[in-house]
Amino acid sequence: MAAYLPHTEADIRAMLEKVGLKTLEDLYSDVPQEFLHRGEYDLPEALSEQELREWLQGLDAQTPRLKVFVGQGAYDHYTPAVIPYLTQRSEFITAYTPYQCEISQGTLRYIFEYQSLICALTGLDVSNASLYDGPTAAAEAMMMAVECTRRKTRVLLSATLLPHVVKVVQTYAKFHGVEIGLLPADGGETSLAALQAELAKDDVAGVIVPSVNRYGIVEDHSGFAEAIHAEKGLLVEYCDPSALAVVKTPAEWEADIAVGDAQPLGIPLCYGGPYVGFMAVRKDHMRKMPGRIIGQTADASGRRAFVLTLQAREQHIKREKATSNICSNESLMALWVTIYLSLMGPDGLREVNNLSSDGAHYLYGELLKTGLFEEVFPGKPFLKEFVLKSRVSGLQEKLAKAGFFAALPTEEGYVSFCVTEKRSKADIDALVAAIKEG
Repeated sequence: MAAYLPHTEADIRAMLEKVGLKTLEDLYSDVPQEFLHRGEYDLPEALSEQELREWLQGLDAQTPRLKVFVGQGAYDHYTPAVIPYLTQRSEFITAYTPYQCEISQGTLRYIFEYQSLICALTGLDVSNASLYDGPTAAAEAMMMAVECTRRKTRVLLSATLLPHVVKVVQTYAKFHGVEIGLLPADGGETSLAALQAELAKDDVAGVIVPSVNRYGIVEDHSGFAEAIHAEKGLLVEYCDPSALAVVKTPAEWEADIAVGDAQPLGIPLCYGGPYVGFMAVRKDHMRKMPGRIIGQTADASGRRAFVLTLQAREQHIKREKATSNICSNESLMALWVTIYLSLMGPDGLREVNNLSSDGAHYLYGELLKTGLFEEVFPGKPFLKEFVLKSRVSGLQEKLAKAGFFAALPTEEGYVSFCVTEKRSKADIDALVAAIKEG
């Protein structure tokens, strides 16, 4: 293995001396000892190609195959087969940041189309190129709100946002000197009364609320924009972009910024990634956006061409003038999303939501019929995701043994279910039967 490492012993000694350490093990002194592996790695000796394939297949066979009935920010939607085929073409999968527009027209074009599609979904004026994921996009929106309002230093987060979104935003805020406030829920939705009380303090730069919240409820944000704009703050909508085909868009709620994760747009689940964050804004705030914006122009011959139009990050301008330190993006996943949206179109997205909603409401009713569950927010509108109170102990573990990933516990002690278009009536009936048998 040492033959493949680029650093000589002298290189390593020089680096350790520079940082004031004696051994490579000292680099891990902050890691608790119980988390450090001290033994040999369980790896086979050299194998032939066929033997290696069989060994890897054996590893894969150890992974349980569960039918997914959970959402909470990561959704098991259908991926058209053509997408992985196209995205694995060499001109896409090896592409790097398109600094030289004269040789990067293909990459620049699909990012431009991605931006255009995000604008169409959100109804807002401008979208940047992709961000890392939804939570970090929300964090960027938090910092953007403070920058846009200048004198205001506090950002409010709805308690109905996904927990991991709240935690990521709080982490960014801590190290950027931004004060975070939490808006409580009222009947499962962000409280307008609490928002108005906080706005009266005259220090709120922005408010981040979910379009579809952690309980699966489609929130009603009537009066939010009016109240926030009256106090010179910005309204940020955290969205499931797939749901925007059938619910009110951020533009219809008069939001200033829309963020979220585009994973529901055909990106398959794969042990925590990949994801792709999106951001769209009203044109008044375009120059405060992180990342890059691709623009359309004409070349010297009058032909349609694409260029990097705006890059307000520290790699291109003075660090103190940068809007963000974002230095890369999930461009390949932006291409994935672009192909998905092009294939599905408005009718396809509506059909995805209709099938998901029908399945979720059917499961909701069947679970209540068992007498083992209670409603938490009766009458509240939901699409594909919902929460219930369960009377079954260890429900998630029991369902996992039956072949289902479902009934994810929430912080409040509810259980969360989600149904997408991939789950058939037979799948739902089998899940309910497993609960009854258990």
